[in-house]
Amino acid sequence: MKIGIPRSLLYYHYFPLWKSFFEELGLEVVLSSPTNKKILENGVKKAVDDACLPVKLYFGHVMELADKVDYIFVPRLVSVEEDAFTCPKIIGLPDMLRASLDKLPPLLDTCFDLKKGISPYRSFQELGRKFNKGSQAIRRAFEKAEQRQDEFKKTMQNGLTPPEAMEMLDGKSEEPRTKNGELRIALIGHPYNLYDSYINMNLMDKIQQLGASVITAEMLPSSIMEKEASRWRKEIFWTFGRRMVGAAFHFFNSSEVDGVISCIAFECGPDSLLGVLIEDEAKRHKEIPYMSLILDEHSGETGIVTRVEAFLDMIRRKR
Repeated sequence: MKIGIPRSLLYYHYFPLWKSFFEELGLEVVLSSPTNKKILENGVKKAVDDACLPVKLYFGHVMELADKVDYIFVPRLVSVEEDAFTCPKIIGLPDMLRASLDKLPPLLDTCFDLKKGISPYRSFQELGRKFNKGSQAIRRAFEKAEQRQDEFKKTMQNGLTPPEAMEMLDGKSEEPRTKNGELRIALIGHPYNLYDSYINMNLMDKIQQLGASVITAEMLPSSIMEKEASRWRKEIFWTFGRRMVGAAFHFFNSSEVDGVISCIAFECGPDSLLGVLIEDEAKRHKEIPYMSLILDEHSGETGIVTRVEAFLDMIRRKR
């Protein structure tokens, strides 16, 4: 039995958890290919026009898996922590896919909703029962998957990006590819924007090639991001957006970095608001240069490279 997982959106958060769970149940996990021109173009054609770039890209990854697997795992992630939500379009992904795409294999759209008191184990139990697995097998798979996810988080906090941490956990890499540079740049944004090198035109590699090392939110303990985000006078109830804001506040209020770059997707509703909070914080810390990059399917590599080069040159001249 083959389970397809799109290499997009929350893949960068939870892939080790999902992969471990399915494999412990004796199922084969099939991952879609790294993003390429065809995947993006297919997603843009099929997704609704007002969807953000990552959602359009997700459609393309689902289409790439459709004829290769028996099921596609598209969980309905409503709430992954109490009193908070994920993005509305992430919540509605299963419905959007069924409404827009034909000839899909069955979607595994198990609901995860901690706000309603549904424990993660209950959701994984429901998922495992779809394959006629017993309670003991599901419990064992769940515990090993949680352990794998904890290892993934700890590995990233040692300075690795999610793709590097995944490779290291799978024994495919022993050394991170990130390099120490003359400057340290904080890169703020959702992992599916920062680590998909196709849609961001190899942004992280470009920064490193220009003599700077990169630090991201995934390399910080969750406690730091939660503490910093709580300084805002109102609660930020988007889980992943709050972590992004907390990381930005931390970098602006520390001496860890020489500059901050935020990278958000055009038409992302939550980020259009949270980006304003980050910009306001940047204005209060003018000693740390700040730049915002907005990505969509029309973004050009030359424009991104030119802006990043100018930003790093400005920091060096400021020194």
